[in-house]
Amino acid sequence: MLHSHDRRSQLHQPSLSKPHLKDEVRFLQSWFQNPLKTGAVSPSSPALAKMMASYLDPKLDGPVIELGPGTGPVTKALLQRGFAPERLFLIEYNPEFCALLRLRYPGVTVINGDAYALRKTLADRLPGKAVGTISSLPLFTMPQVERHRMVNEAFDLSHPGTPFVQFTYAVVSPVPLVPGAIEGERSPRVWMNIPPARVWAYRRP
Repeated sequence: MLHSHDRRSQLHQPSLSKPHLKDEVRFLQSWFQNPLKTGAVSPSSPALAKMMASYLDPKLDGPVIELGPGTGPVTKALLQRGFAPERLFLIEYNPEFCALLRLRYPGVTVINGDAYALRKTLADRLPGKAVGTISSLPLFTMPQVERHRMVNEAFDLSHPGTPFVQFTYAVVSPVPLVPGAIEGERSPRVWMNIPPARVWAYRRP
């Protein structure tokens, strides 16, 4: 039986420890506060997160860069795929999401910063070349030249040939392809996501 002080302690737990059902509310609040920095109005579904994580190989040596993790559905999928927590380097703009991620995923490195300034934000934090970058950022809010710049910065920080993975609700590629410089493949549409989405995996030949 809980004593009265135990009940009071439970009632006054911080909002970060509330059930996952509250993640939708967190996303909506973040989107209303800054729609250009929040890529979606709800977290990615487990099916979409699993599809994104499938493009990265845990057998390769090196860290993983995750951009815009939000409340962590893709982070969870990466851990389930076999990546150790210490291999995951997350860049999140929203400080509340950063606190939530640190609480949910001990051992993961969470950096409160701007993923669009990737090289500056990481600032030698990576222990070596990454095995890829996985992104939930709203890339269509950026000019094309800035999207190309960010993706190429991610390639510079990664092993040659490893992917930059991005989900989108759109029909067209969120990163315009450049033959011989930025090439991409797209997944089937993930119908079990709301709204339905697909994944693009970009590589620099």
